[in-house]
Amino acid sequence: MSVTVAARGAAQAAIETRVPGLVEQLIASRITAGDATLWGPAAEAEASIRLGWTQAVAVSRPLVAEITTLRAQLAERGVTRIVLCGMGGSSLAPEVITRTAGVPLTVLDSTDPGQVADALDDHLGHTAVVVSSKSGSTVETESQKRSFEAAFRAIGIDPTERIIVVTDPGSPLEQTSVAAGYRVFTADPTVGGRYSALTAFGLVPSGLAGVDLDALLDEAEAASLLLAVDAPENPGLRLGAAIAGTAPLRDKLVIVADGTHIVGLGDWIEQLIAESTGKEGRGILPVVVEAGAPELTSGAEDVQVVRLVADARATREVVEGEIEVSGSLGAHLLTWQYATAVAGVLLGINPFDQPDVESAKVAARGLLDARPEPVPAVFTDRGVEVVGPVELLAGAATLEDALARLEGAVPADGYIALQAYLDRLAHAELAAVRPAVAARTGRPVTFGWGPRFLHSTGQYHKGGPARGVFLQITGTLADDLEIPDRPFSYGQLIAAQAAGDAAVLTEAGMPVVTLRVRDTAALDVVRTALS
Repeated sequence: MSVTVAARGAAQAAIETRVPGLVEQLIASRITAGDATLWGPAAEAEASIRLGWTQAVAVSRPLVAEITTLRAQLAERGVTRIVLCGMGGSSLAPEVITRTAGVPLTVLDSTDPGQVADALDDHLGHTAVVVSSKSGSTVETESQKRSFEAAFRAIGIDPTERIIVVTDPGSPLEQTSVAAGYRVFTADPTVGGRYSALTAFGLVPSGLAGVDLDALLDEAEAASLLLAVDAPENPGLRLGAAIAGTAPLRDKLVIVADGTHIVGLGDWIEQLIAESTGKEGRGILPVVVEAGAPELTSGAEDVQVVRLVADARATREVVEGEIEVSGSLGAHLLTWQYATAVAGVLLGINPFDQPDVESAKVAARGLLDARPEPVPAVFTDRGVEVVGPVELLAGAATLEDALARLEGAVPADGYIALQAYLDRLAHAELAAVRPAVAARTGRPVTFGWGPRFLHSTGQYHKGGPARGVFLQITGTLADDLEIPDRPFSYGQLIAAQAAGDAAVLTEAGMPVVTLRVRDTAALDVVRTALS
């Protein structure tokens, strides 16, 4: 089953006006052929080494047998649990693939000490770990690898028998891992991280967890022929035009799952679009929402709703002003990649770089090296330390005052980003505050777990239109955890990541308020105030 894209209203008008020109310019076939000139001269060097994803199905086929053989070998050693250590594109695709297939995979994409400790303590003797990093120098992944190596050694298991590495050829991680005797899968270096779902980054952890990889690749292959053809019915062209071709641009893309069998697809789409388009002061902000979310009926002129459905228009007509997308998982993955590349053409930006992701990393590293004292709170209320711009918080005495000030600072065409640098498994209920904030403010609200979102919407926050206001929730609610052979702990690392991102956002002129909580009682206060 391929992907079907249906639309009404402004999105349908964009399809009708934009797709004929895209067909005439041969955009689909040129993307497939690796034409790096499509996104302008400034993007050509990057694009020339980032279009391998269009051939990922064929390139990845030989991997399936290798992964299946390794899965059987691990099972013979008593392995019943797979953990994935990875960030951004290295973790989001396997998470969607395994959840949709209904097979268990523990995804560790955090530096929260409690979340790391839980991953280390859960049936370690029956665990194998996939360490995925395209660059081979991701600080979160490198730290997690050290922790699992030490934990395996502590129970008498050789880490080289239980840790599998996925990285780009020639990366520092490949070099050290090969020298140490680890099993290493190298991915196609011409595929960027967020486009890597159908490469080794998506397939190795998913296949080891038990997913039928041939079926997934078959689904993508079935869609690939239509996606490569310059025709009005091409779903990649239609979807790209619908999300990036409206006039004026509806740059808040509200994504809701409504009947689709695919679990968590919105989170993967969020990373793909936000990191690809949020730059040069332009871009599309994906806003992943739940059924009944206020954004779905707000009528805001900058909001475009996308429903992920089981079968577009099968049982009802598309809602006025919305886009409906249906299809198999493999087809979705490839179609959204084409659509994002098309969106880059329409927006006039390079969809393959991510310059502002690095700025927060540099700031965090600087804070780890310098170890400054924490920024003092403007005030403390019921155990919650409130940190932020004095000019914004002047006169505020309660948490509710601070939230009202921040929400009042949202531009008419802006958005609110809620960012929780906490254990996303232990405190998952915190995300439920999102719709209340959206209803109260009448503006789109995103919710991200730090540092996970730094590899996703973090690029849009700093590179896209400067229209956001940001609420951070931070605090080490579990015992801190040391990182083997590193001069900083997980608690210090996640605090530096939050502070570094806040510093970069503040420097860009956007308001950031941080709520520091020291225990679950204080977190309950925050949740109640937000709700």
